[in-house]
Amino acid sequence: MGIVVAKFGGTSVGSGERIQKAANSVVNEYMQGSKVVVVVSAINKTTDESIKLVKESIGDTVTSKQLAGILSMGEMQSVRIMAATIESLGVKSEYIDPFNEKWPVITDSDYLNAKIDREETKKRVQEHITKLINQGIIPVICGFLGKDLEGSVTTLGRGGSDVSAFLLGHCIDADEVVIVTDVKGVMSTDPRKLDNAEKLDKITVEEMVDLANYGAQVLHPNALRYKDPDIKAKIISFEYGDLRVHGTDIIGPAHPEDEVISIMKLNEKLSVIAVVGEDLMNKQGIIADITKKVSDNNIGIYGISTGESSITLFFEEKDAIKAHEVLHELVIGGDRLSSLSLGQKIAMISVVSHDFIDTPGIIASITKPLHENNINIVELSSSQTSVVVFVDWGDGDRAYELIRETLK
Repeated sequence: MGIVVAKFGGTSVGSGERIQKAANSVVNEYMQGSKVVVVVSAINKTTDESIKLVKESIGDTVTSKQLAGILSMGEMQSVRIMAATIESLGVKSEYIDPFNEKWPVITDSDYLNAKIDREETKKRVQEHITKLINQGIIPVICGFLGKDLEGSVTTLGRGGSDVSAFLLGHCIDADEVVIVTDVKGVMSTDPRKLDNAEKLDKITVEEMVDLANYGAQVLHPNALRYKDPDIKAKIISFEYGDLRVHGTDIIGPAHPEDEVISIMKLNEKLSVIAVVGEDLMNKQGIIADITKKVSDNNIGIYGISTGESSITLFFEEKDAIKAHEVLHELVIGGDRLSSLSLGQKIAMISVVSHDFIDTPGIIASITKPLHENNINIVELSSSQTSVVVFVDWGDGDRAYELIRETLK
């Protein structure tokens, strides 16, 4: 059997009974021949209660270094209880927190959103954690926490415990990372909102990242930067008390840390078609009518935006004439649209990063250099993970270079 990294979220260790169940699942996996590394979050609500106490007692005068030290207390408690519970079941275990000489996760000194030193961390994991598991000891390691080179406690920011699990899995060449949480796996939608939600057997890294960025709280997208393609990963519920239970498998490779922002200029020329009409935003089904007409003629849409009196669509130049014809049929065949125009040749530049959700002002960073260089933006669309800019084809290369110079 191989190496399994099991991460238990705060809800999964939220009571004595749940800690016992978690420890049993770890020991059972160990008894079946696996080497197990355990990552534990703070017990449910511990961190929130600590933040509340800090606000009430210290307020805004608390320093980042002080706050990191205070927030670390929850994980330090969890690892001690978990390690002791595992040992009560007859298997040797050792808790490891940032004050332990075997602590592996080394970071910079940004105390509340620390950047991991991957090289030093991997060296320490192989030196200390690998040695422990080869001795038959189950290490129980604080999630969410790091330590800088001066020995001060740091925290890894949002989703820190998930990051810890995948980071350790990467450094130790684990066979599998198991995220134990309070849901059965990734669902087709939030089961609290729709009763007929179904568990997915598998989901890709790309899908998981996008789902998490749009509100699903099963797994933090930052963690998936450390997801090796050869390491199995899954999300399961603590309720089963079994690390081998079927949950949702996460398929695919990580988003490399050195490719946080992807900037791409589409090679093909696009053409823009504007469809106009009165009070379009209150005409139900108008976009469905337009997209169906285009789809029925096997024409792909590269972008679409809506306004009060216009709908703008972008097509490959080779498809634009046909799209113009079929959409004109829609205009003259009813009374909901007034006219349409086939416009200039367009370049499309896509900027993608899963950090955008945590980056205020990213659109301003992209548009400012274009404005300063007199490049007109024909259209701009954005989501929590991407910004797509449409400019005149003649400005495309210059716009791409300006955006790349600004963000890289």
